[in-house]
Amino acid sequence: MVTSDTFVAEGGCACGAVHFRLTATPLIVHCCHCRWCQRESGAAFALNAMIETDHVIVMRGEPEPVEAPTNSGKGQLFVRCPSCKVALWSHYGGLCDDIASVRVGTLDEPDQMPPDVHIFTASKQPWLRLPEGTPVFEAYYDVAELWPEDSLRRWNRLMKTEET
Repeated sequence: MVTSDTFVAEGGCACGAVHFRLTATPLIVHCCHCRWCQRESGAAFALNAMIETDHVIVMRGEPEPVEAPTNSGKGQLFVRCPSCKVALWSHYGGLCDDIASVRVGTLDEPDQMPPDVHIFTASKQPWLRLPEGTPVFEAYYDVAELWPEDSLRRWNRLMKTEET
């Protein structure tokens, strides 16, 4: 997990029309191996940094929201560049809109955010070797058992705000 009191990361789309800044460390970085993420990403997995939407600041351009279906049926709102259509982040239907799942590959320095956990590995590509020391789950996991204390505190604060 990336940690720093003065954390800032920046990223953007392929054509440069949209540029954004993250102003906090992610709550967690998921490497999802489900078939749906494989289809959406066109790769063996999707790598997403979960962060409060308030900490995703658009510096240039105006990204467009695009609704997409999901395997769960809850939908997903992709935030894309209106020019090159690169998916920058998304909001999963099962989560509140106050959480953004930032595509780590869109960051200027994606190596700052290696996965904290590998999920839905029951459908992981068999040729892919996962690193030792990173938690691996065939499906999802118990957030309370895995997330760092600070991330849980931020999540709980956000969920209390949602309920009021």
